[in-house]
Amino acid sequence: MILVVGMGGSGIAGELARGVVESECPVTLSVVRSPDLPRVLDRRAHVILVSYSGNTWETLTAYDVAGRAGAHRTVVSSGGRLAERAVEDGVPVLTVPSGMPPRSAVGHLLGGLLGLLDPWFPESNEERVGRAADRVRAQIRTLALPRGPAAALAEKIGERLPFVYAESSFLGLARRWKTQIEENAKRLAVFDEVPELLHNAIVGWDACPRSEAARYAVMLLEWVGESATSRKGVRYLERLVARKGARVLHVPLAAEDRLEALFSGIALGDHVSLALADRRGVDPYPFDAITRLKAELGTPRK
Repeated sequence: MILVVGMGGSGIAGELARGVVESECPVTLSVVRSPDLPRVLDRRAHVILVSYSGNTWETLTAYDVAGRAGAHRTVVSSGGRLAERAVEDGVPVLTVPSGMPPRSAVGHLLGGLLGLLDPWFPESNEERVGRAADRVRAQIRTLALPRGPAAALAEKIGERLPFVYAESSFLGLARRWKTQIEENAKRLAVFDEVPELLHNAIVGWDACPRSEAARYAVMLLEWVGESATSRKGVRYLERLVARKGARVLHVPLAAEDRLEALFSGIALGDHVSLALADRRGVDPYPFDAITRLKAELGTPRK
């Protein structure tokens, strides 16, 4: 059993990694976004605790729970109380650079997590990760252009409520798009997975009035490795949503390698969220609502 524990921008690294691990490795990776760990936890379990600040109370609590269960623990953090306690307890710590919002550290957190998970892959990912990172780095300048692909997507979304849909193994990427839009652009978004949404969300779309659907934009994150059955279901959904008057936007993850497609999708989604923030004239950096919540609850800062 491998568990990745983390909240918010720290926890997303586990969800992004999960789709790759479950598709390519003979192990199950579960992501826990809570201080409560499974009761079946024992000495055979590997628990990776991710907290960028090192002061997230949920992750600190889970650290204690995993310790009492005798599980193998590893910490990924930039410092804080979690790293301090791990050093005191002799628990391995993977230290990442500090000084940024957790959501901006996703590259460090995901890369570190993939490194820790490397022994479970059929072959080492070191060269693969480096190659994918280099290719995505080369795309950044284009993504940041005022009339580049990210800005074009943001323009098509406009003020519509974004729905981000992706195949199951890219569900973490769909969540990343949703949370980046919420935190950077300061607006709501929705995410869901294929094929599960074809058994429930499709009913809501079928009943949705055209006047309401016109206020929505559906972004379909599409990868070349998707199954033919999934593609067929998505095409049906696309026709239904289009008939209702919602805007449908195809977002191809243009890479045959799953990991490169994931990295490219993260970069594109982040830039789309920044372009949406720019359209509204809002500063993407602050997360005042989270700071106020933590002050109200008396918990450590994010």
